[in-house]
Amino acid sequence: MSQGNTSKSIVLPLIISIVAISFAAIFVKWSSAPATILSMYRMVLACLLLVPVVWFKRNEFKKIARKEWFLLFLSGLFLALHFALWFGSLKLTTVASSTIILALQPIVSLIGGAILFKERTTKAALMTMGIAVFGAVMVGWGDFGLSKNAIIGDVLSFLSVIVVVGYLLIGQTVVRKVSHWIYSFCVFGFAAIALIVYNVATQVNLGGYDSKEWGIFVLLAVIPTISHIINNWLMNYVNATTISMSILGEPVGATILAAIFLGERLVGWQIVGGILVLLGVFLFLSQQIKRNKKL
Repeated sequence: MSQGNTSKSIVLPLIISIVAISFAAIFVKWSSAPATILSMYRMVLACLLLVPVVWFKRNEFKKIARKEWFLLFLSGLFLALHFALWFGSLKLTTVASSTIILALQPIVSLIGGAILFKERTTKAALMTMGIAVFGAVMVGWGDFGLSKNAIIGDVLSFLSVIVVVGYLLIGQTVVRKVSHWIYSFCVFGFAAIALIVYNVATQVNLGGYDSKEWGIFVLLAVIPTISHIINNWLMNYVNATTISMSILGEPVGATILAAIFLGERLVGWQIVGGILVLLGVFLFLSQQIKRNKKL
C-alpha cells in the first residue's frame, strides 16, 4: 500500500476512534463507583469481549518471547495506572479540564524521548511546546476558582499522560510482533490483573453495584475501548506521534458531550487556555510530521 493510500485509509478509523474515546469521560462522570473499580471492570469486560477473536488467533501466543511478555506486562501496568489516574481526575474536575490536559501527551512523549533516548528537538518545537504548556497552566488557573479538588484533578490528569506515553512507546514496538487483537488482549488482561490486585489489597468493594453502574461498566468496556483497539491496529502502519494527533479531537468532542449530557461549562481562562493547548499541540505535531517526511 502506498503512503498516500495509507493516509487516506486511516482517516475513517481515526474519526471513529476520536468519537468513541470522547464518550469515556461522560461515562465516568455518570458513575459513582471508585475510579479503580471503573478501570478494573472496563479492562475485565474488554478482555472477555475479545476472547472469541483471540481464540481463533491463539497460535500467535507462541510468537511472544519472554522479553516481550515482560514488555506486555509493563504496558498493561502503565495502562492500568493511566485509567486509575485519569478516572480519578474526572471525579474531581471538569471533563474539559481533564481532557485538555490529556492533549499534552505528544509533548510529554517528546520530552521522554529526549531524556531516555537522547532524541533532539528544534527551537520551533520548543516554542510550540511552550504555548501548549502555558495553555495548560491557564486551564489549571481557571480551576482555582472551582475548588482545591479540581486542581488535584488536573494534576492526576497530567500524571495519567506520563504513564500513557510509556504504554504507547512500548506498544509501538511489541504490536508489530503479533496482531493488534493479541496485543490488546494481553495488555488489557495484565491491566485488569494489576487493578484487581490493587482493589483487593486496598479493600475496595468489588461488588454491590446496582444495574446502572454495571451498565456503565459495559459501556466503558465497549465504546471507548474501540478506540484503543483501533489505535493498536494503526500502530502497524503509523508511529505513536501520528496517532497522538487524534487526541486533539478528544477534548473538543468530550467538552461538547459534557455540555450536552452534564451541563458543564468552561470559565473564560479555561476557554483561552484550552485553545492555546490545542493550538500548541497542533503546531507541534505538524512540525514533527514535516520533520519526519524530510528524514
